[in-house]
Amino acid sequence: MSLFLRVVTLEEAVRVILGIAPHPVEEEVPLEKALHRVLARDVNAAENIPGFARTTVDGYGVQAVDTVGSGEAVPAILRLAGEVSMGTEPGRPLERGEGIYLPTGAMLPSGADAAVMIEHTERIGDEILVKRPVAPGENIIFAGEDFPKGAVILPKGTHLSPRDIGILAAAGYDRIGVYRKPIVGIISTGNELVPVNATPGPGEVRDANGPMCAAFVEEAGCSPRPYGIVRDDRGALGGALDRAIGDCDAILLSGGSSKDLRDLAASVIAEKGEVFVHGIGIAPGKPTIIGQAGGRPVIGLPGHPASAYVILHTLAGPLLSAMSGAPRPERRVSVVLAENIPSQKGRVEFVRVRIESGRAIPCFGKSGLLNTFAESDGLIQVPAESEGLEAGETVEVILW
Repeated sequence: MSLFLRVVTLEEAVRVILGIAPHPVEEEVPLEKALHRVLARDVNAAENIPGFARTTVDGYGVQAVDTVGSGEAVPAILRLAGEVSMGTEPGRPLERGEGIYLPTGAMLPSGADAAVMIEHTERIGDEILVKRPVAPGENIIFAGEDFPKGAVILPKGTHLSPRDIGILAAAGYDRIGVYRKPIVGIISTGNELVPVNATPGPGEVRDANGPMCAAFVEEAGCSPRPYGIVRDDRGALGGALDRAIGDCDAILLSGGSSKDLRDLAASVIAEKGEVFVHGIGIAPGKPTIIGQAGGRPVIGLPGHPASAYVILHTLAGPLLSAMSGAPRPERRVSVVLAENIPSQKGRVEFVRVRIESGRAIPCFGKSGLLNTFAESDGLIQVPAESEGLEAGETVEVILW
């Protein structure tokens, strides 16, 4: 097998990965387990919310017409018609010339169409002095004003926050339809790799990509399933891939910094399915593999963590979003470029930058070092048709 079957554009690579992404699967979960899950369908109000007209202030329910022209000097005088306790229904409709005491949230009696704040009244025996007029609808919420019956409360695709959980509880939903969290297998390859808690020997390095991929998958709303470190051996890699195929919905395979190892990964994937992409016109990340093994999407990531993270953002992000049904918000900020960025025409280049005082400062350095990765705040994407960007240009930074 050759080093690269055919180098494709980034746009084509994204189309390929989205074309093989499994469709999201719906499941129902208790409301208390729904935090950070993604709604699989619109949630509609089964009834008017609220189910009755109620006040938003402590004060008196009135007919607004009875308060016209009232003021400090000449207050409107109303008869006290009693009070409504919280959680109870008014005993009778409110008549003209009457006011009834209502704590915040209490049910408004029929006949009343507004509420006067208690601060704008004075009570003398069985009479209420109203010292400020109110308009119809003032200081009250009508039945169904929040959500009328049948209205969409939360749309499909909503990533449920604590606020959303409270809204669903108020609407009476104790179970909710969400998308199942896809399981993503993570395989790290390389004879040079050792676990994070090990002390590397001569020629060895700790596995950074495994934990990084797992964290990225978790942040994307999916469930990572690590398969540890696999040596650069066809049988070992094939066995790990078989296990992941049986357990997972997609697979991230990282490692392989030489031609032989890239070809090994591609050939093992091809044996179990098909390789669609083996080389993308981007930097870093050109040797990326996109394939399918046992019907599961597989992305072969570069071995260097900074390069692998670019591919996680550009390819794994869209894949996981499509599988989980979760929208993929991408944080971007427009800033002024502080230095020239040269680029090779014909490929998309992602340049790490840090942001200082509203300026993007490129983090230039040797490709194998992690320090520029650590100090950067995000990426600038240099288009394939460009030979670079000039200092002073306004650029978009894709924030990590």
